[in-house]
Amino acid sequence: MRGFNYHMLCAFLSLGTLSLKAAKIDFASDIRPVFPEACYNCHGPDAKARKAKLRLDDREAALASGVISEGEMLMRLTSDDPEKRMPPPDSTSTLADADRAKLVQWLKAGGDWPEDDRHWAFVPPSQPKLPKVKNPSWVRNGIDGFVLARLEQEGLQPSVEANKATLLRRVTFDLTGLPPTIKELDAFLKDASPKAYEKAVDRLLASPRYGEHMALDWMEASRYADTDGYQNDRLRYMWVWRDWLIKALNDNMPFDRFVTEQMAGDLLPERNFFTQVATGFNRNHRINSEGGSIPDEWIVEYVADRVETLGTMFLGLTLTCSRCHDHKYDPVSQKDFYRLFAFFNGIDEAGLGPNNGNSPPFIKVPKSWPNLSGEEAKFVVPDPVKIKVVQTSVPRPQPGAPDTVMVLHELAKPRATYLLKRGLYDRPDKSEELHSATPPAIGIWDKKWPRNRLGLARWLLDPAHPLTARVTVNRMWQHYFGRGLVKTSENFGVQGELPSHPELLDWLATEFIRRKWDSKAINRLIVTSATYRQASIATPELLQRDPENRLLAHGPRKRLPPYAIRDAALSASGLMVGTIGGPSVKPYMPPGLWGSISNARYKQDKGDKLYRRSMYTYWRRTVPPPTMMTFNAAAREICIVRTDQTTTPLQALTLMNNKTFVEAARFLGEKMMKQKAQAPHQRVAWAFRLVTSREPSQDEVELLMGDLQFFLKDFKQHPKEAGKLLKVGEKPADAALPATELAAYALVANTILNLDEAIMQN
Repeated sequence: MRGFNYHMLCAFLSLGTLSLKAAKIDFASDIRPVFPEACYNCHGPDAKARKAKLRLDDREAALASGVISEGEMLMRLTSDDPEKRMPPPDSTSTLADADRAKLVQWLKAGGDWPEDDRHWAFVPPSQPKLPKVKNPSWVRNGIDGFVLARLEQEGLQPSVEANKATLLRRVTFDLTGLPPTIKELDAFLKDASPKAYEKAVDRLLASPRYGEHMALDWMEASRYADTDGYQNDRLRYMWVWRDWLIKALNDNMPFDRFVTEQMAGDLLPERNFFTQVATGFNRNHRINSEGGSIPDEWIVEYVADRVETLGTMFLGLTLTCSRCHDHKYDPVSQKDFYRLFAFFNGIDEAGLGPNNGNSPPFIKVPKSWPNLSGEEAKFVVPDPVKIKVVQTSVPRPQPGAPDTVMVLHELAKPRATYLLKRGLYDRPDKSEELHSATPPAIGIWDKKWPRNRLGLARWLLDPAHPLTARVTVNRMWQHYFGRGLVKTSENFGVQGELPSHPELLDWLATEFIRRKWDSKAINRLIVTSATYRQASIATPELLQRDPENRLLAHGPRKRLPPYAIRDAALSASGLMVGTIGGPSVKPYMPPGLWGSISNARYKQDKGDKLYRRSMYTYWRRTVPPPTMMTFNAAAREICIVRTDQTTTPLQALTLMNNKTFVEAARFLGEKMMKQKAQAPHQRVAWAFRLVTSREPSQDEVELLMGDLQFFLKDFKQHPKEAGKLLKVGEKPADAALPATELAAYALVANTILNLDEAIMQN
């Protein structure tokens, strides 16, 4: 039977959706989200695609049509006649049985469509009251009240608290991107005070490693790289902005100030060199230097990229859709896109990039950076863009040298902005010049704000703005739990997923504002909650019922970020060089990788530069660091705030054979041998604990000891192979240690570093 039988529907309502039947249908959360996927293709905002002159994206039009009040919609939803049923069987639109049941229940109840029918994300958040729960003793802060109330509603209970070692490892990685040392573990385990965990959290929040780690999410979303991208992929110098970012996060710069400086640090009344460097945020996009490119076209691309990044990072909206046409689902018109475009259309930049080096506007960075004198810290007006015809007869701007950083700077007279038909640079609609403005449906504009990027920042950070705080705390949550309360952290619009805990999301957003945009305070709130401190073990029944842990009935278990996987190995081995900031470095790279893409040659660094944290690794857009990409880092070509996680054989092969990991295993083997007061099995147990933060079981020690004995025997029979292993990497092995024994310990260390636990947070 092709149609959806009415009697089957009745049975479904009565037997399959008891909770739905008992619950009152809410238009905003139950009905409105169904329309885009099921109805908008034929009855949405696109006038050209619209059928039967029916609109279901507009309340007045839908009610005026009579399809709701006169029963036609109900008839078409329940009909088993393929000629009448909606959506039609041959339609690309889909309607799940559960959603069809919701619509039927809504229509039977009268089809109430509230006058304020805004999508939930466009309604400014108000702080909800903390819910009453049956087990208040479990609640450590406001987060837990909302989580527990939902669990109790579902007939579930939270998991027990994770053991102390697991908890310290989890929070240390989450706040610093590094594992705890054995000394830190021992101190924490010995601390029996009620606030031992909170003290550890405060220590980690104060660590300079906090800013480095937290900067990574921002760098990926900002598209930070050391080259321009596109075909030529010329080099650039933006590490000074990265230094600013780390310092701002370590200093806990209030988030409203943090965003304002990046959006408009050059326009602030109190502007200076540091606020100017902050604007490099909006210069991290790709820049084309291909000789045949049309400069006017690429200026449009750069400005559009900034608008799209604004949408993804701060609004959680797919503004890209509106570049060519009115948004199909969200209240953002094509004119709205170009009014946002106008905020960024006055930057004094060239469309075509230089052969190499920074593209203007840029400023020279004093050698004393970041410790600038009063004179050096003053605001600097960038030199005007200088265009020169080079040997290829291509007019290019003069490049900025390695001691410069790209920034924002306004033209004396901004470029005129017009709607571009189908988003094409050469098809402006000159019937109307568009001026800076924000979409009316997304936050109110205060007339006292200037119509420039500074005003745009004020709009974004206005406490009444419906999206910025929500989107930001959601990404914070994603950082700790692997998924945001809104799973689609890049899309809070009509087609995005609904929040798993809407009241918790609004409570966190309003709490963020109430605490004066204190990022560390919100991070502390999350990691000190009972929700975060739960053990990650879940029962088979719970895994089947809630495989993604959306209900938060157990703690997070996730793979380490790609950067932390490499850094953890360097940390365990003792090789890591902890210098903060400075130019990007070029550690080991598979030979010939760059050459397979272009004529560019990779010149590997030497010495300490090989062992810097992964965030400082040179990032070439056309050939990103392969280890990072293998473990699902963002490619940094466009703004990405959520990455997929894959599991592939190449990941295991990388951990086993990559030069960095083999060298790290060598030096971990050395550290094991230098535990001279310990027997071999104690050395093995010590290394296991160093890497995994827990004591191994007797069986695990016996297995590793079996490996050790096997490797010792094999290398004694093949001493040349031991010598080959100890030559992997630039740093020489300790000649005082027996080569065959050291090689055997190195392979045991390699095994430990390859354990699932070594790259996971439990």
